[in-house]
Amino acid sequence: MTFTPLDRRAFLRWSAFVPAVAAAPALLGVPAWAEETAFVDAYRTNVSANRTPETNAVVRILTGMQRLWQTGSTWDSGVVLDAAVLRANVRHCVAVTRARTDAEAKRAFICDRQHQSYAAIGGLGPLADLYRSGAKAVTSITTAPDGTPPSKIDDAVPAGAPAGSALGAGAHDSELGLVAQLVDTLRGNFASGNPSKYAYQYPRPWRLDADSKVVPTGETDALGYPVYRSDVVVAPQLLRQRSTSPVDDGGFPSGHTNAFHLACLALAYAVPERFQELVARAYDLSDTRIVAGMHSPTDVIGGRIMATALAAATLADPENATLKTAARDQALKYFTAKTGTTADTLFARAHTGPDDYADRRANAAMVAHHATYRLPACGRDVPMTVPKGAEVLLETRLPYLDAQQRREVLRTTAFPGGNPLLDGPEQWGRLNLFAAADSYGAFAADVHVTMDAARGGFCANDSWRNDIGGPGGLVKSGSGTLTLTGANSYRGGTRVEAGTLVAASPCALGSGNIELAGGTLSVSGLRAGGFHQTGGTLSVRPGFGPALTVGGEATLGGGVLQLKLDGACPAHEIRVLSARRLRGRFAAIQADRPGYRVVPRYTSTGLSVRVLREFS
Repeated sequence: MTFTPLDRRAFLRWSAFVPAVAAAPALLGVPAWAEETAFVDAYRTNVSANRTPETNAVVRILTGMQRLWQTGSTWDSGVVLDAAVLRANVRHCVAVTRARTDAEAKRAFICDRQHQSYAAIGGLGPLADLYRSGAKAVTSITTAPDGTPPSKIDDAVPAGAPAGSALGAGAHDSELGLVAQLVDTLRGNFASGNPSKYAYQYPRPWRLDADSKVVPTGETDALGYPVYRSDVVVAPQLLRQRSTSPVDDGGFPSGHTNAFHLACLALAYAVPERFQELVARAYDLSDTRIVAGMHSPTDVIGGRIMATALAAATLADPENATLKTAARDQALKYFTAKTGTTADTLFARAHTGPDDYADRRANAAMVAHHATYRLPACGRDVPMTVPKGAEVLLETRLPYLDAQQRREVLRTTAFPGGNPLLDGPEQWGRLNLFAAADSYGAFAADVHVTMDAARGGFCANDSWRNDIGGPGGLVKSGSGTLTLTGANSYRGGTRVEAGTLVAASPCALGSGNIELAGGTLSVSGLRAGGFHQTGGTLSVRPGFGPALTVGGEATLGGGVLQLKLDGACPAHEIRVLSARRLRGRFAAIQADRPGYRVVPRYTSTGLSVRVLREFS
């Protein structure tokens, strides 16, 4: 295994399960000046002249591959270091390519031949057509041939396209030109996967046998290409895309995967209303590389890792600060104007209409599977350390959190460790951006959230949909509205000081105590350890049981109780609060609409009310 001067932290993690290497610390040779050099500070070293971990930051963060594969002196003489992982890697390719349907093969062709930045636009769902029109983005690849095409097919501006139309993300002088420019910048001069391909020389799957060995049969196929002893089947539509120069055509990392993720993450920054769906789109498009027979899971994982790091580095680069802000502003202005919405309502509009990624559960399952393709783990689940600069990826999706809070979101939503590629230097592969879009996975300490509704968008209204655990608690302030929907188990309690906190599940506020000091707490069937209200408004929606069940003591030292009646006047008594012990009373009780009078009935263990219609 080759260690670079920048890999000390990764080495320390690996040393727990690589005893032989751990016994040879002299291999590190870490100069003091380089110990803390981060990828985001060195990403511009990813150029064609640099093909080693010592000289190229991308090659370095992919050195987890060195636990699986030893590059040979020639393209076909590499050595398998982890037979279990690489056998599973090729086996997956065989299973997928032999089971694919003709429709799946044709889709893989379109994703292969279409400009990758154009393909990313599909993640915008109901906004996709508006984007294509505003950006003047076009493609000539919309269908696939039924069999092997007579020649290689490349994307081009189709005849009759509007003047100024461009391939990829669109034209820079269009209504969405700054967004297109942002996509192109992330996919710019330092984003190529070729230096890493040359560095690792792990072949394409159709050149590999089950043991990742290159075994030519000495024969050629009908197109004149060499035949290898492999059970991987390339989609017939893509047979002519295969390279005759294998030394220039390595499989790891996948260049298309890198491009798909870079384009999708750029669009996600500019249009965070579709952040999760664009991340899912990137995983989905990347999987077609395996379906096509052109890449293996390790290739795709490597492409995603490098793209995630490159996207963060490019967005964090001070040279791009003005562009990224302008691109977000331009996208928001364009889409609100075209859809007749505001910044506060654009999210709803962006999820109304035809959408290949409307099923969040299905998207989450796909992302979880494609993160590792269930390749065998070969290490323990080491603690996650968020790479420097990664927090910029959530800058527009979670604008009301500060940089350190976004880092904590990334840490608490990361993929588990144990995968050699994901556990590579700086752990870029473990970032789960799909889950991070739903904010924290755990509260390690108290989390203070201040949302300014005047800023609009997610600052005015957002939802956290993860199942949040941990010993910490939540403090909600500011004028915005935050909704928690998960099966939460955090233990540090919840305090509402201003704005609105919506508890949208029975255990949305964890198992600790709730303090309502100001603002509004909206509940319906919520359970809590304790409840203490000194101000603000408890807004309850009547249901079959108590709107708030308190396992311990509930104290009412002021504040308002508001009943959300949805226009109905229940004839039965409404159970508002149940507790082991109830002390105090609300300062006022009211219905959410005029014409109703609320009559309370307090007991030592709870509160029920009757709602009576007032007649003039």
